[in-house]
Amino acid sequence: MNDHTQPDGSDAYEGAPEHDHGALGDAEFAEFMELAAEEGFDLEDVEGAIEAAGHGPLPVLAVVGRPNVGKSTLVNRIIGRREAVVEDKPGVTRDRVTYEAEWAGRRFKVVDTGGWEQDVLGIDASVAAQAEYAIDAADAVVFVVDAKVGATDTDEAVVRLLRKAGKPVVLCANKVDGPSGEADAAYLWSLGLGEPYPVSALHGRGTGDMLDQVLEVLPEAPRETFGGGGIGGPRRIALIGRPNVGKSSLLNKVAGEERVVVNELAGTTRDPVDELIELGGVTWKFVDTAGIRKRVHLQQGADYYASLRTAAAVEKAEVAVILIDASESISVQDQRIVTMAVEAGRAVVLAFNKWDTLDEERRYYLEREIETELGQVAWAPRVNVSARTGRHMEKLVPAIETALAGWETRVPTGRLNAFLGELVAAHPHPIRGGKQPRILFGTQAGTKPPRFVLFASGFIEAGYRRFIERRLREEFGFEGTPIHISVRVREKRGKKK
Repeated sequence: MNDHTQPDGSDAYEGAPEHDHGALGDAEFAEFMELAAEEGFDLEDVEGAIEAAGHGPLPVLAVVGRPNVGKSTLVNRIIGRREAVVEDKPGVTRDRVTYEAEWAGRRFKVVDTGGWEQDVLGIDASVAAQAEYAIDAADAVVFVVDAKVGATDTDEAVVRLLRKAGKPVVLCANKVDGPSGEADAAYLWSLGLGEPYPVSALHGRGTGDMLDQVLEVLPEAPRETFGGGGIGGPRRIALIGRPNVGKSSLLNKVAGEERVVVNELAGTTRDPVDELIELGGVTWKFVDTAGIRKRVHLQQGADYYASLRTAAAVEKAEVAVILIDASESISVQDQRIVTMAVEAGRAVVLAFNKWDTLDEERRYYLEREIETELGQVAWAPRVNVSARTGRHMEKLVPAIETALAGWETRVPTGRLNAFLGELVAAHPHPIRGGKQPRILFGTQAGTKPPRFVLFASGFIEAGYRRFIERRLREEFGFEGTPIHISVRVREKRGKKK
């Protein structure tokens, strides 16, 4: 479609059409690489930066298994840092269950399903519910079994779930600290999931071989193609928010009928409810993440289920409609749910429910709270609704469409660099250590969400990156979408050609 040859008849960049250029066409990519060469950048590094930023949503790997087999320790080993909470007792509540990881140059997401209140519904039911959520959102699964204990009835129950789901599985025989433990691992062939990989998550033994196998079964890109490009079906909307903010009620009001049972019992609904709903002549797929409710003695387990359920729904969605109870103060839990959606790279709409119950004083204080507590998503469209009365429901779809449009916006490289040139000239980076780093050029390597790669002569401070993001939004819109900006610095050895 694009011409790969320059006006003088020479190839601009040998081999360029064979590579993944993200959102760049071949001719635009070739022109960009010439610019990079002139500025003294290593072409392989530039190409790698564009490929890394140009990916779609990352493949998802779920780590599942019964309690206390070392799932969180393994997750920490995979992501290369101690971030997942590790504790000897089950029931440890974590707000975050999804992490980014990289192995052998490939990036993917890891969903940790370790640590919850195991007696909420009985151990088998708890493991099953948890595994179902994670497996549903995953492209592949690591099933962790304690090699010292061997296969238990609970392990067998998880195996049945995995077979039913039909996802690729890598069997991890954990707690194999030396050659003597490998015989224990061999017994796990009996599970019928193929070769058990003997691993010590605590010490790192064997994790490399296991991750090599993970890359074999993980797809290069997720199985799901998003809508909007002619293929992929209805656009997917995740309704997320903390328990009891009215997610099911909102879905019922949008649908115009009672489609979702609103129940106060924690854990009664396990599967997210997907509803095809026609609004404004367009069919949308709403993923309702309600159904998990709190009772005091089930607090930890229900919170963990809700967190895992939300993560699974967000991974499957394109837009996250975050429902917030306007009658109450914005909570830390609300902020964490917003952060989860932003970090997942989804388009975001903020819906403030129960607006009809607010008096003037509460509205005043809510506006102040939004400024201070939700300032990081000031770019998200906002609708004030009432799931009970149906107030302003007609504004929800336009807000979703606005967020999707921002999520899919792409700025051509030429226009972006003209903008960057004017920006740097008018507002140069502060001088640090006697030097003034400059942004030399950049490109938008991907959309959904917009991902930019900037190439600079020196380290660009976080404050200046935020300034660039703010100006990008002022110039090009990007309403309703997070923006990812990565910066590559020219090596000192680089010389202009």
